[in-house]
Amino acid sequence: MTADGADAHKAVEEAARAARGTVADLAGVPGERLDRALRAIADGLVRGSAPVLAANEADMTAARESGLGRGLLDRLRLDEARLAAIADQLRALAGVPYESAERAVRELPDGLVLTERRRPVGVIGANFEARPNVVVDIASQFVKSRNAGVLRTGSAAIRSAIALADEVIAPALASAGLDPAMIQLVRVPGQSSARALVSQPGLIPLVILRGSGDSTRSLAAEAARHGVRTMAHADGGAVLYVDAAADLDLAGKLIEASLDRLGVCNRLNLLLLHPSLWDTFVPRVTALLDRLGIAASLPPHAHPLGHEWALDSGREATVTLAPAGGPRAAAVLANEETSGLAAAIVTVDQAAAEEFLGAYAGTGAFWNSTTRLLDGFKLFSVPATGINIDAVPGPRGPVTFRDLYLRQFVVTPA
Repeated sequence: MTADGADAHKAVEEAARAARGTVADLAGVPGERLDRALRAIADGLVRGSAPVLAANEADMTAARESGLGRGLLDRLRLDEARLAAIADQLRALAGVPYESAERAVRELPDGLVLTERRRPVGVIGANFEARPNVVVDIASQFVKSRNAGVLRTGSAAIRSAIALADEVIAPALASAGLDPAMIQLVRVPGQSSARALVSQPGLIPLVILRGSGDSTRSLAAEAARHGVRTMAHADGGAVLYVDAAADLDLAGKLIEASLDRLGVCNRLNLLLLHPSLWDTFVPRVTALLDRLGIAASLPPHAHPLGHEWALDSGREATVTLAPAGGPRAAAVLANEETSGLAAAIVTVDQAAAEEFLGAYAGTGAFWNSTTRLLDGFKLFSVPATGINIDAVPGPRGPVTFRDLYLRQFVVTPA
């Protein structure tokens, strides 16, 4: 291990031990006090925005000077409106009822009863790149679920993350009678700290991974080598299929609505058109994209059909256009050529919609609506830690506080 690696490992271990020291007390904290902490974080974002915005401006300046792409700059930026929106989400989260901590499953022979209990994981790690809002999103989910956490972000967002952790989150937790040590932020920059986060199963058994595809997949592999479980959000790129029976005015509106932000995973990435629309609708689409400042990648493509433009620095403002022979063919393309995050169909033909929705196996499927809805707050009115697209049993889609628990089976006398 290099000197930098040793420093990172030590920093993560110290943070994990500090967080772990708060776990025993968290289990018995009344929900009202947890919700009070969430409201205090929301108030801090609005009333104490000055140091956060100053830190974010420093991050933005450094990012521009380093040549960070348009999509990543969009992810990095904070302003008063975004902070207010995050605060509103936290207040909404504070009002969400807690699910029962246990439920009776069945009676067993010999006068016994089986009960299922929900228990917090304990300490959960989270790694994310250049998205300071995620500091608050994930911290709030840990608070609501009675878990402690160790957060690590990339160097591009470190000033913003530190300001949020020190100026907003820690004081809010303390004001609600919680130990601020429950939410830890790793201050050592570089990939060594990310690797250290996924290599300590005894302290951090579960890590949430958010970021660009290659780096996140690499961390997931490293975690598996050490026996650390992950919920990874590595890839995105949404699909919109415009059917032969589509309302083309609605299609245009959905295309525009799906491109309101270029740096997010659920934006429009691949636009599929029924061949009968190609000659007439492509000019209309390209004119719309041109008005939005977005390039159209037309056949023949010099890249994979599902290439995720949001991760392509300097070319984020691009959408791939391709023909698809019908609803099923479009669903198969989405299944085989993209990450499986989200896909939508635009059509007035119910049979076509059902054929598409039945054939698409991805995480989110939409009919006459935008894939931008695949978001924890938009779907459930609850912030999310990320969107899990794993094709295995377990939480899939937006991961919220309801997913951050372990099942425990308890057998007792009736």
